[in-house]
Amino acid sequence: MSNIPCYINLRQARLILSDMGVALSDRQMKRAAEMSAQGKRKLPFFIDPIDGKLKIEKGTLVKIYRELQVDAENNSIS
Repeated sequence: MSNIPCYINLRQARLILSDMGVALSDRQMKRAAEMSAQGKRKLPFFIDPIDGKLKIEKGTLVKIYRELQVDAENNSIS
């Protein structure tokens, strides 16, 4: 496995999450990438300096969802 970053756009991020079983609409993805009044995003998207479009690192996106799943499992009542 290589450690070379793979930057993806909103559409690609939505497809990757869909493959993981997380079904989100285009609108939900756009809202996750929008800046809040405090200048924060729900997911760490950034504007690509070359093409000016929102991007996120694929591994980071997958890692965020996996960490949230582990936290939910650890905090559940067995």
